[in-house]
Amino acid sequence: MLRSTLLAATAGAICFAQPAYAQDSSDTAREIAEMRAAMAAMAARIDALGADLAEAEAKAEAASTEAGAATEAATAATAAAEKAGKGPTIAFKGAPEIKGEGGWSFKPRGRLMYDMGFTSVPGSTGRSDGFGSEARRARLGVEGTIPGGFGYKFEADFAGNEVEMADAFLSYTDGPVEVMVGHQNNFQSLEELTSSLHTTFIERAAFTDAFGFERRVGASLTYKQGIALAQAGFFTDNMSDTDTGNRSVDGRFVLMPKLGSAQLHLGGSIHYNDIKEDGTTVRYRQRPLVHFTGERFINTGNFAATSELGYGLEAAAIAGPLHVAAEGFWQKFSTPGVALDPTFFGGYAEVGYFLTKGDTRGYKSGKFDRTKPANPMGKGGMGSLQLNLRYDYLDLNDAGIVGGTQDGYFVSLAWKPTDYTMLLANYGKLDYSDAVYAAAGGDRSYSVDVVGVRAQIDF
Repeated sequence: MLRSTLLAATAGAICFAQPAYAQDSSDTAREIAEMRAAMAAMAARIDALGADLAEAEAKAEAASTEAGAATEAATAATAAAEKAGKGPTIAFKGAPEIKGEGGWSFKPRGRLMYDMGFTSVPGSTGRSDGFGSEARRARLGVEGTIPGGFGYKFEADFAGNEVEMADAFLSYTDGPVEVMVGHQNNFQSLEELTSSLHTTFIERAAFTDAFGFERRVGASLTYKQGIALAQAGFFTDNMSDTDTGNRSVDGRFVLMPKLGSAQLHLGGSIHYNDIKEDGTTVRYRQRPLVHFTGERFINTGNFAATSELGYGLEAAAIAGPLHVAAEGFWQKFSTPGVALDPTFFGGYAEVGYFLTKGDTRGYKSGKFDRTKPANPMGKGGMGSLQLNLRYDYLDLNDAGIVGGTQDGYFVSLAWKPTDYTMLLANYGKLDYSDAVYAAAGGDRSYSVDVVGVRAQIDF
């Protein structure tokens, strides 16, 4: 149709364009023949172009159909992948934390604390002093979760040329309830339950060590709902002493209300330990603030006991850069053949303040938690800087037992360049009465000065 139209139009144009004068008929016929041949070639070319165009349109339509099918297939595959669940993800929280579908997770963990410093004691006591240092803690372990609400944590401490177990337990969580079985902290004291990573002084309050607070093998139940936290457990002894006859029951209750933006903490705990073995003796003593000295200036010596009963009170508050904390703990013993059972007491009062803007002390689930600098090094800041003051008291005198008393006056400066690093400097002055070692002239009331520094990293 296209070719016929072009030929007719061309022929018409030729007829109208002929000049008025006559030409030689043979020349005219030849020219018309040549023109018709040219028109025929042009028509053939136009037909070929039309065929090419039709083929291209067909291919484009087929490609469009295939693209639509591919899009539908990709959409279906994406929906299927989302329905099936995502693959493992890796986040960094001091160390890589791997999370898989269904509730699996795995994270390596560890800490290294290196302490050094000086102690100064009256020379006439004959006790050693001067420079000391040690790897206070060198822990490696893992933690994670298992589908169904289960969790695990396992840590070993390699400091001191020996291996000791730290946390080693399995847990099950269902809503506000957590059940834990294994080697764990029993429920005594805010200071004891706060991780050594997050304490404000180089060592915890004197009574926590003197009264033998430590991890024990047992089973426990924790209930946390709103501002209330209740904990209870039945325990044997430390994993390295499981052959002893000790059997203890521990409980703790905490209220964690908010007062405006301030976090409050009010708690109490009770501990009963039945010492079953006949002839068992106990001993309570304490170092002067730092652990790298082996000297202990207050010491009850060994005395027989069949049980111990402890009860403590806790109070703390965090308001912006300021925190305060105080505790008291009473430890009473049943001693065979003695009319009056001894009761020892320890406690502390502390105040701390961040000198850097925007920083505050961490708190979580009834204990102090990690401080995260608002402006850490590596992100344009210097980290957090915290000044802390503490009065620490321990009395090991009662019912004819003279173990001595300790009044400690401490100051610390804690610098955290990042969330997972800290440098901690401490000074302590400890005033003793009825000390176990006598100075010149038999004097048992004197002072010991201590300086301690810690470098710490964890992951």
